[in-house]
Amino acid sequence: MARIRIPSTVVILFVTVQTGFLLFMYARYSSFMPQAEEKPSQAHILILSSWRSGSSFVGQLFSQHPSVFYLMEPAWHVWVTMSQNSAKVLHMAVRDLVRSVFLCDMSVFDAYMPWKRNLSDLFQWAASRALCSAPACDSFQRTDITSEMACKTLCGRYPFSKVEEACKTYSHVVIKEVRFFDLKVLYPLLTDPSLNLKIIHLVRDPRAVVKSREQSVKALARDNGIVLSTNGTKVEDSKYKVMQEICRSHVQIYETATLKPPNFLKNRYLMIRFEDLVRDPLSEISEMYKFADLNLTPRLKSWIFNITHGQGPGKKKEAFKITSRDAVSVSQAWRNVLPFQKVKKVQEVCKGAINMLGYQLVDSEKEQRDLTLDLVLPRRQNQFSWLSFNPKH
Repeated sequence: MARIRIPSTVVILFVTVQTGFLLFMYARYSSFMPQAEEKPSQAHILILSSWRSGSSFVGQLFSQHPSVFYLMEPAWHVWVTMSQNSAKVLHMAVRDLVRSVFLCDMSVFDAYMPWKRNLSDLFQWAASRALCSAPACDSFQRTDITSEMACKTLCGRYPFSKVEEACKTYSHVVIKEVRFFDLKVLYPLLTDPSLNLKIIHLVRDPRAVVKSREQSVKALARDNGIVLSTNGTKVEDSKYKVMQEICRSHVQIYETATLKPPNFLKNRYLMIRFEDLVRDPLSEISEMYKFADLNLTPRLKSWIFNITHGQGPGKKKEAFKITSRDAVSVSQAWRNVLPFQKVKKVQEVCKGAINMLGYQLVDSEKEQRDLTLDLVLPRRQNQFSWLSFNPKH
């Protein structure tokens, strides 16, 4: 049988062409396949805090940034709709809503506000600069510093669909929430490959929190009932039972994040104290921005200085508003306002958290009123021991 002899050069050329073709097809095919190792295109930041801890202020520090899409407490809708449940029972629903918002899927609100038509149907929507500027609203530019009053006047009637449309155009999605009491509830989000989640844990001296909560008793009554599992009954926290749960949650969150944390939490948790923030705003904000991969613009620097160097502590009617105030005076106001007997009670129910967060207990009214005595310890001295935390208090 005759054999056909093919020159080796032809064979080499054929193999080379075939190999090149296969590599081309593989590269083309791969371009359509999801890359498991790549991070999501957006950064996701959760500001984790509790009521009256300065979280609205911190939220604005992110909201006013031109690269940030921000929502303030979207889980409010979950708690209002399902207020007969406890905070623990609602954790999963809150987590699922937060995840959807991070992914810019606003259909999640269908279950809680099926009538939604306008931006104004969303809780505290005007606190979001992103919902007050293009593409959500044509009245402001992304680089503008917006105010809630102006935004409500000009942007409220824009369609709700603008929320999702706007969200998808930003590099950072930031959510501020006060309705998580256990860091482990967030583990599924921290390990979700579709998210690039980091957590900023904002805390404040519990004694200052109590003073601020007293300005908002009625507004907090429904949330108090959910925290204390009263089946929808509103509660005034006269015996500091809610404060006890809040302090306990800060202990749990901080301990989980810092004492033998899981590997996936590495470089994804940052604790910020409100008192440090108001004493040295630019330094603390720069740290938060660096953590979130954001840059501090000159316009933001100017706005931050003005918002923290106002006159006086702020009025009662401004309890839920971000106005220009003397921020340092605000942080220390409890020392002149609260009766010492109240301070003692708060210290009893929150002793573990006060120690852990790095605040100094006071043993007398004289110590409380003496403003030359610094009750905010340097962070490097912060220590916490379970021996100092008695859950029976």
